[in-house]
Amino acid sequence: MSSSNINNNHGTVPVIAALSGNALIMVLKFIGFLLSGSGAMLSESIHSFADTANQALLMVGIKRSKKKATKEFSYGYGKERFLWALISACGIFFVGAGATVYQGINALFENEHVAVSWIVFAILGISFVVELFTLWLAYRELRATTKGMRLKKALEYGDPATIAVLYEDSIAVLGVVVAFISILLTKLTGNYYWDAIGSITIGIMLGVMAIVLINKNRGLLLEKAIPEEIKERIIEILESDPVIEKVLEFKSAIMDVGKYRIKCDAEFNGNALAKEMFAQGVLKEEYEEIKDDYQAFIKFSVDSIDRVPRLVGTHIDRLEKNIQKEFPEVVHIDIELN
Repeated sequence: MSSSNINNNHGTVPVIAALSGNALIMVLKFIGFLLSGSGAMLSESIHSFADTANQALLMVGIKRSKKKATKEFSYGYGKERFLWALISACGIFFVGAGATVYQGINALFENEHVAVSWIVFAILGISFVVELFTLWLAYRELRATTKGMRLKKALEYGDPATIAVLYEDSIAVLGVVVAFISILLTKLTGNYYWDAIGSITIGIMLGVMAIVLINKNRGLLLEKAIPEEIKERIIEILESDPVIEKVLEFKSAIMDVGKYRIKCDAEFNGNALAKEMFAQGVLKEEYEEIKDDYQAFIKFSVDSIDRVPRLVGTHIDRLEKNIQKEFPEVVHIDIELN
């Protein structure tokens, strides 16, 4: 088994930026709600509060995932990132989506008065700019850490904290647009149900996003396999070696962002291994000494049989180095002989 330590700071910058931005606009939106009484503005306030709390949870996950491996947790704490991202997604669903939809339905039946002023639209404008900026940061981080991947694949295997910010800020930007339109329609038509519809729409968007994030992090906690193209390339590296006849079983798991574990059973070719050993002139001197003494040859063969396991081990080490040279993210490798 081989391992290496990778300093993993993925997701830190976009999460900190989103945390700071959402804390600011949460206060601004709540002020806007107090001034207007708008249900959509209250929904946006709840939305930003949920995002702020959830991004704080993501930071907890990032920090805890960096803890060094211990005797109790020999593979490290990388999955802490996935756990806290899952808790964050559940928070979005219950606090963000649940409270927002409830507020919208309540406003729809109570038909409360909404006092719309330019301050409300100014707050929404500031929120839009801040959310768009943090969205751009999250997108840039995702593309930087998943170079060569298509966006769909990057969203599947990228850092869950970065993806959470990306999804949350995408919905936040749309939420601001929905709130703006619903409040504007309320002002233009005088029909207060537009404001309630906006609130419900924002809640539904949050709920859908939360379900997507919950499902993603659930898969990672259940040890989702590494990308198929990486798996195929690793098998190709193994089977291209003359000593490996065939890879019979291949298992893999994502341990953390940029940290993979693989395990495989391989059919070894003993003849190729022996030819490789003898091509290096191994045992030539011993042969010259005992070639005319059969009993001495038998004794020598028995005494030197332990060279084979060492030779196999050396070859496995070389195979592991070849894999990690091309894929340094494969930090745990277990190759077993079948």
